[in-house]
Amino acid sequence: MLTLEKFEEASELVKKVTNPTKLLYSEYLSEQTGGKVFLKPENMQFTGAYKVRGAYYKISTLTDEERERGLITASAGNHAQGVAYAAKKYGCKAIVVMPTVTPLIKVNRTKGYGAEVILHGDVYDDACAYAMKLAEEKGYTFVHPFNDLDVATGQGTITMEIVQELPTVDYILAPIGGGGLITGVSTLAKMLNPKIKVIGVEPAQAASMTAAVAAGEPVELPSADTIADGTAVKKVGDKNLPYVQENVDEILLVEDDDLVGAFLDMVENHKMIVENSGLLTVAALKQMDLKGKKAVAILSGGNMDVITMSSVVQHGLIQRDRIFSVAVLLPDKPGELVKVASTIAGAKGNVIKLEHNQFVSTNRNAAVELRITMEAFGTEHKQEIMTALKNAGYNPEEIGAKLY
Repeated sequence: MLTLEKFEEASELVKKVTNPTKLLYSEYLSEQTGGKVFLKPENMQFTGAYKVRGAYYKISTLTDEERERGLITASAGNHAQGVAYAAKKYGCKAIVVMPTVTPLIKVNRTKGYGAEVILHGDVYDDACAYAMKLAEEKGYTFVHPFNDLDVATGQGTITMEIVQELPTVDYILAPIGGGGLITGVSTLAKMLNPKIKVIGVEPAQAASMTAAVAAGEPVELPSADTIADGTAVKKVGDKNLPYVQENVDEILLVEDDDLVGAFLDMVENHKMIVENSGLLTVAALKQMDLKGKKAVAILSGGNMDVITMSSVVQHGLIQRDRIFSVAVLLPDKPGELVKVASTIAGAKGNVIKLEHNQFVSTNRNAAVELRITMEAFGTEHKQEIMTALKNAGYNPEEIGAKLY
């Protein structure tokens, strides 16, 4: 059972391994939603995510004999680092099984905390099955990333900090993967103040908790294909589900495209790097009516490799019409390229790539194709550039922007 006494104990214990993550008021998100939005920046933890809370508290409950056998877990990355760091604090051996698609930054940091890393399977569920097999064969103590009430208790310490800092909070939003975080957060929230509304947020392409609530039991999804890799779980924990059913007021679903936009919002308006799973709560805010309400969005982690970051930024700029591509036909004569470039410059567009195809027509004098990728300030500015090209006698056709 999850009890207030255990939450209080965990809240004191985790202070040994956590950084204070004071609430940040978001003027930008408050203006967007009409409420007062605060961010709980767990991406600023030493391990880059909240997971160290549950891992450390779980290990604190183990016997010396269980610790001496060595610990093993499975994780898409953040729990891995939490267990590795907590095990190092306790002087335990730690083995972590991670999906083969885990971002490199998470793999390297897990190794950096002294853990042995094994890459296995395409998603968390595959890695977990293999870790449990190794635990049985080698006698390791398995530390489950979410289907464990001690782990959930550690994660719930986030709520204790939120309520202590903002006693009048109306909504707390938390991401859902396997259900450990939302279990701890929602259960303690209702214990401290039943009026607090707890909103869980899942990626639409990996909505395993939504499926479980609908079925009344955990069900395995055929796939969990989402850029929110930290919450790409096909089946939630059976120990978590009853607490979610009792304490979570609503579960919202977020599309991957909305996470891309949320990443840009966090970088441009808050100067913070938040991984895709941690952005679920930010992306979900636009689905809510927060007028006159105070909401806290938990940013669960910030462990994102640079290549993924670059891809998300580029897709976000394209999504918001700040980068777009057009194709125009023009005669293959000296000076035509200058005319096109001058037209774009006159509309304050910035050309970043040109592709000149002389062989689109057998009559080059009649037409060659010019593909132009350019920067704009947004959708309205893009339309101004398109209009300028039309007025100059070109007939621009918008095509999919590709920077690589």
